[in-house]
Amino acid sequence: MIDLTKINESNCGKLFDPSTLAKNSTEADIIQGAKMAVKYNTMSYVVASPYYLPLICPILEGTDVLPCACIAFPFGNTNSAAKAFETELGVKLGAKAFDLVMNIGALQDGKFDVVKQELDDFVKAAQGNVTKVIMDIEFLTDQQIADGTKLIVEAGCDYAKTSTGQYVGPTVEQFLVMAEVCKGTKTKTKVAGVKHPRPQNAWVFLAAGADLIGTRAAEPMILALPTMRKIGIVPPYKG
Repeated sequence: MIDLTKINESNCGKLFDPSTLAKNSTEADIIQGAKMAVKYNTMSYVVASPYYLPLICPILEGTDVLPCACIAFPFGNTNSAAKAFETELGVKLGAKAFDLVMNIGALQDGKFDVVKQELDDFVKAAQGNVTKVIMDIEFLTDQQIADGTKLIVEAGCDYAKTSTGQYVGPTVEQFLVMAEVCKGTKTKTKVAGVKHPRPQNAWVFLAAGADLIGTRAAEPMILALPTMRKIGIVPPYKG
């Protein structure tokens, strides 16, 4: 859990994974997003597929921002071999982090072996780079959220992630189910699909224990820190 008393304007960028994911994103949009990620020294910069990695890797080279590609985005209902191949391609193209979309249809059908296989194959294909797994928990029951998160933890993935950001987004209560399973493990939590008003709600999820926020609106969230601190959503800075 992030100690928000140690977060200030100079280091809060590491709480965010900015992304450019829209289907109609142009190269100019992708480049603008990468430059913004560098400006705020975010954790990574996320693009919709490995296709965009040759565009962003030169911009991120020499910085502390990880090039990150989504895998099987946004639906996740491709087979494990295809996901592994896409991940291996991403490694070759310079990705240092990946956000894979889980096959939640298989999870809902109780086919845990299918989900386990794709997660094991994903971790192997990522070759030691950062692994994040998206569930879109807004479609799941609390038990399914817990079951899916447990599979993510058991596979040794670095992050369990709430959502693709393409749908309604998670509630805090749903996030807490996911976070409880991750507690005491090496698997951290990432929240995406934060609902409006985004700056306030993003910081509420961080206060609730999220380790990372994935968003298309990182800049206003980062710039909102002084206001969030002033109104008490974020505790006073203690250094």
